[in-house]
Amino acid sequence: MQKEELMLQKRLIELSRLSYQRGIVTFSDFLNLNELNILHTIPKAELSTGYVTFGGYEYSERQMVAFLPDALCYNYEYPISILKISPLQKKFSEPLSHRDYLGAILNSGIERCKLGDILVEENYAILFAHKSLEPFLMEELVRIKHTSVMTTSEDIEEFHYMPKLKEINGTVSSLRLDSLLALAFSSSRSKLVAFIEGGKVFVNGKLITSNGYQIKENDIISVRGLGRFRYRETLSQTKKGRYYVTIELYI
Repeated sequence: MQKEELMLQKRLIELSRLSYQRGIVTFSDFLNLNELNILHTIPKAELSTGYVTFGGYEYSERQMVAFLPDALCYNYEYPISILKISPLQKKFSEPLSHRDYLGAILNSGIERCKLGDILVEENYAILFAHKSLEPFLMEELVRIKHTSVMTTSEDIEEFHYMPKLKEINGTVSSLRLDSLLALAFSSSRSKLVAFIEGGKVFVNGKLITSNGYQIKENDIISVRGLGRFRYRETLSQTKKGRYYVTIELYI
């Protein structure tokens, strides 16, 4: 484990300890998939409390951790703001990418760990950020590239988001991880080995480095640099023993 990963592990253990000692819910910053995997692999004996994760909506990739001091139910809110970034004048706006939005925000001096997912739609983007940043972003985030924008707050209780999915049907030789990756990303299994062995593939947030890992229905597979998809089901099996399956690619 690298130095940065060890420091994160220690910080999460400390947040759990503080939650237990003070009897309060404590929160981490936003964690990416690799950091969430570090959390999930911490031995339970080293954590003083249980925990849950959330990123502002059901399908979030970057998530905060809430450490809960005991098994009782708590009324608590994650310190997450949902911000809508829209052009001031749509007819003069330019197409903006995820990189454009993220770059503009980071250039303002904000750390990546204070930001969750950015959902890019046709004429606007939804940003999940630490609640303490809401006033700053609403006042200072006024331009993305050459487009003047306004940043407004959304009600987290009323916010609903359903990702766009592309259904893909096809046959695979097995329900191994490498076979389904090849179908999802229209590539050869051999080319995808580097992603698996390079620690870039996660199944339900857990790092998987085995090509032969068996995928189950409704597993969500995320590949850093490529995207993610959900294995929905096996529809049938061919006479040659291949599986005809359905997957849903997040687009």
